[in-house]
Amino acid sequence: MAGQSKYPEEFRRQAAALVLDSGRTIRDVGRELGVNHETLHNWVDRMRQDRDGGRSNDLAVDERAELMRLRR
Repeated sequence: MAGQSKYPEEFRRQAAALVLDSGRTIRDVGRELGVNHETLHNWVDRMRQDRDGGRSNDLAVDERAELMRLRR
């Protein structure tokens, strides 16, 4: 089980939103805020999923096959 984060939830949300809404890199924002880029990456991934309604950004097998068919 994961321990309690040393960063408040609101800080994590704002940091992730800064990456997604500003177009800046995770490393750049992480450096500015003093947060490890891998930690920030996790927050950004979680926010992306929340914004996408819980859907993963990965294509399903059938969607990938259809995309490959259309590209040909």
